[in-house]
Amino acid sequence: MPRDIAYVALGSNLGDRDAHLERARKALAAIPQSRVIAESSIEETAPLGPVDQDKYLNQMVALETELSPRELLSQLQRIEQAAGRTREVRWGPRTLDLDIVRYETQTASDRDLVVPHPAAGARGFWRREMAQLRAMLGR
Repeated sequence: MPRDIAYVALGSNLGDRDAHLERARKALAAIPQSRVIAESSIEETAPLGPVDQDKYLNQMVALETELSPRELLSQLQRIEQAAGRTREVRWGPRTLDLDIVRYETQTASDRDLVVPHPAAGARGFWRREMAQLRAMLGR
């Protein structure tokens, strides 16, 4: 598969949020057939959803990859699980949340994977982070 650029959002609002994001960036850099080519700044945001919880730290990375969206999702879920991620409450607090926001040239539409992410345009912090990355990459 030819190389593409995937934009991956990172978020954490449990425990040592900075450390969770740092470990996630290192894990993303270790994904086979992929490399991190740009990182946005980190932004603190209010949580989304109905559950009362602490604020999130959010960041986005641009990942040059040969993986398909499905293959990348599998890698991201492995990283989340290693960080202690549980899926007990929809939009609940989490040690680490990794989302594929978009690919430059690929799309996906399955029951559990939609690329571009349906909320990509609605989340202001994702728009800001994406704009930073695209400027860094000259896009």
